[in-house]
Amino acid sequence: MFKAIVIDKVDDNYTVKETELAEQDLPQEEVVVDVEFSTLNFKDGLAISGKSPVVRKFPMVPGIDFAGTVSKSTNPEFPVGEKVFLNGWGVGEKHWGGLAQKASVPGKWLLPIPDGMDAKSVMAVGTAGYTAMLAVMALIRNGVTPDQGQILVTGANGGVGSFAISFLHKLGYDVVASTGRPEEAERLSKLGATEVIDRNTLSAPGRPLDKERWAGAVDSVGSHTLANVCASTKYGGVVAACGLAQGMDFPATVAPFILRGVTLAGIDSVMCPKAIRQQAWEKIAELTDPVTLAIITETIGLSDAIATANQLLEGKVKGRVVVDVNN
Repeated sequence: MFKAIVIDKVDDNYTVKETELAEQDLPQEEVVVDVEFSTLNFKDGLAISGKSPVVRKFPMVPGIDFAGTVSKSTNPEFPVGEKVFLNGWGVGEKHWGGLAQKASVPGKWLLPIPDGMDAKSVMAVGTAGYTAMLAVMALIRNGVTPDQGQILVTGANGGVGSFAISFLHKLGYDVVASTGRPEEAERLSKLGATEVIDRNTLSAPGRPLDKERWAGAVDSVGSHTLANVCASTKYGGVVAACGLAQGMDFPATVAPFILRGVTLAGIDSVMCPKAIRQQAWEKIAELTDPVTLAIITETIGLSDAIATANQLLEGKVKGRVVVDVNN
């Protein structure tokens, strides 16, 4: 038997609880992993709360990340004893995920834990940090260099924002952090932000074009914020869009794109090809250090996951939440 968070829905009755399952309850896949750590992301909060139709089949174990040790395998690439982790691929949505002490998944979804990292540090980074790195890679791929000017990071106190600030700073960029919690300015400065602005300056309806300010941006907020970021991006600048904390809508015009040549780069972490994932994690391992992880993360037990997921949606959680599923 093993512990797990389980979401179920019968008619209109949506339930979520910590319970015990038998190993035979797991999906029948190539690789069974003894999970050591998982995480809580915004999508996990939506799934656990039922506030958005994230979960596509029931019952469901949420958790879009996990890391641990292979305990059973028919895949020669991942033998028993291998240290592995997973981000995305629809786990916690269409396939049982990581908020449990065991997980069973196809081997093609797994990656070996990078050299210099362990299960906890990989989950401290998690999908949030991996998404942030994909966004940073998009800026670099589209030609944004440190000498071109400031890079804006919205949702700066969230997991994606926190890691984006840290990665960009270590790569030599001048980073401006946008947040609704100005009291966290000191923490953001420690991560590498040289300036902190109030998110309210970006979150209301704005003009089709505004004063050019940013050479690039990483946006995890969406809606009016993303529209205003694009409207104030410099000629030839790049905006990497990877979230919808404010909303899924994009109330903008084509003006920034056809008058300033702004590029809007979409970031998908869920189905991202394995080769790009590996490239991102190699860079993450290079740029991540214990001091940064300590600033960005907190660790909770599995029994705290449901309450913390709701706090995350309420904006009461800063940085990353690592879940020790055996605690």
